[in-house]
Amino acid sequence: MRSGAVTGRRFRQAVRTLLPMTWGGRGTDHPRERLLNIAGELFYANGIHTVGVDQLVREAGVTRATFYRHFSSKDGLVVAYLRERDARVKRTVEAITGAHRGRAALLEIIAMVADSVLRPEFRGCGFLNAAAEYPDPQHPVRISVAEHRRWFRGVLREVVRDTGHPDPDRVARALMVLRDGAMAGGYLDDQNDVARTLREAAESILDA
Repeated sequence: MRSGAVTGRRFRQAVRTLLPMTWGGRGTDHPRERLLNIAGELFYANGIHTVGVDQLVREAGVTRATFYRHFSSKDGLVVAYLRERDARVKRTVEAITGAHRGRAALLEIIAMVADSVLRPEFRGCGFLNAAAEYPDPQHPVRISVAEHRRWFRGVLREVVRDTGHPDPDRVARALMVLRDGAMAGGYLDDQNDVARTLREAAESILDA
């Protein structure tokens, strides 16, 4: 662990504030930020295709002209929403890897996923949810999802490599599958069981 790092429960509480689940910011004066915040709430809670531009502009308190001044289309807003989620996850992971190395960092990343599953507003993975609504892998939305997943898998690989494990690629792939399963199971099944199983399975994979 690096010098001066916040440790234990205090560290996890600090990281939890960065988790990309709660958007807020409806009261911001900037129309683009307000639209992004509204979209983040509505897309995640209700699904992307069920939310129309009319609802977005109404809840954001802007005109359609203002909407199209900031976003070329609804799909453009969806991509911006995913990029914002991506940025929030990256800030969280960077906070973890800035404070921990190797096994400790990996377990904190897994704890980050488990913490998100336990949140009352949890509705699964925003990236997987978006991918399910856009079947074309060449669509900009799917490309944004793929880029995020490629980055996250790469982070897992590097952190596993820091543990000294002889096959970081295999472990990173296994952890990614485990993470995806937790994202689905955390919405459908008992959240506490899923979070606990996620932590236990991650340690088992690392020790295999």
